[in-house]
Amino acid sequence: MKSFLILSAFALVGSCATTKYSTKIKNLKNSITINDSILIAKYANTITAKELKENLYQFASKDFEGRKTGQEGQRKATRFLKAYYEKEHISPALTSSYFQHVPSQFLPEGTGKSENVLAYIKGSEKPEELLIISGHLDHLGVKNDTIHFGADDNGSGSMAILEIAQAFKLAERDGYRPKRSILFLHLTAEEIGLYGSNYYIENPAFPLENTIANLNIDMIGRIDKKHSNTPDYIYLIGSDRISKELHYISEKVNKTFYNLELDYTYNAEDDPNHYYYRSDHYNFAQQDIPVIFYFNGEHNDYHKPTDTPDKINYNLLQKRTQLIFATAWQLANQENRPIHNVAL
Repeated sequence: MKSFLILSAFALVGSCATTKYSTKIKNLKNSITINDSILIAKYANTITAKELKENLYQFASKDFEGRKTGQEGQRKATRFLKAYYEKEHISPALTSSYFQHVPSQFLPEGTGKSENVLAYIKGSEKPEELLIISGHLDHLGVKNDTIHFGADDNGSGSMAILEIAQAFKLAERDGYRPKRSILFLHLTAEEIGLYGSNYYIENPAFPLENTIANLNIDMIGRIDKKHSNTPDYIYLIGSDRISKELHYISEKVNKTFYNLELDYTYNAEDDPNHYYYRSDHYNFAQQDIPVIFYFNGEHNDYHKPTDTPDKINYNLLQKRTQLIFATAWQLANQENRPIHNVAL
């Protein structure tokens, strides 16, 4: 009888705790407001399918030879990114350099040295706090004398970052600099083991504890078989694992502006594909930094020479990029950084 009473008391306490937690979550979700909707829409509209297409046809061209880590094609890709930021007058994150050099000793034997590319807009009110928008710039290179162009993987994400950076810069020129700083981070050596992001984690340009979130973009230009009849979608992975508030912010932004289907299939803990562990956001998540991984799913051209720019859905790439920009704007400008789940 005593055991039952004790057990009942524990059950009661547990029930109360669950109720309080549920109330906190509900209040957190309901408290999210979009304050700059007119500005967000205005600058999101500067992101266009036309510019995405023009840039991607260069980035995934034969001149870049598949952008294999440590090879000349990959170095051409980093120079392309650098030239873009210089043209847009977006500052380097490092002192007088856009390149974070990754030594060959850090990479698998025989790879050769490589580079991450870092561009930066300093925040106006909370410059010490940082939002990172990332995506890998490398691909598979040339295999059996055949170029693997990597237009979707990850030319699409790389070009999305450029357009997002340009939109923030245009807003800054008009007097709307983000309250928090933003790092536009193009990472090398993802395809061979997330080495570029791991190098950044070990050698951060800014203190990791000041990084409020990481929005990682890896393959957002195509449509997978599941959504062949419902193409207005994007997979989100990791959005609620560290910060449910980040998840709710993401959903609120989407509902307010774009109403894409946010598919969380691959966010499941038992996802057999293990996508949560397979792109650069994972190294940030390992540091307890809230993350969202944006992904269109695999398609028949995944990791094949046929992943070419002509197969990208540029209107959909535009819409997905605009969603990420709008989410980034909200994160960079809202009053508080996203609350971690452990604090709830």
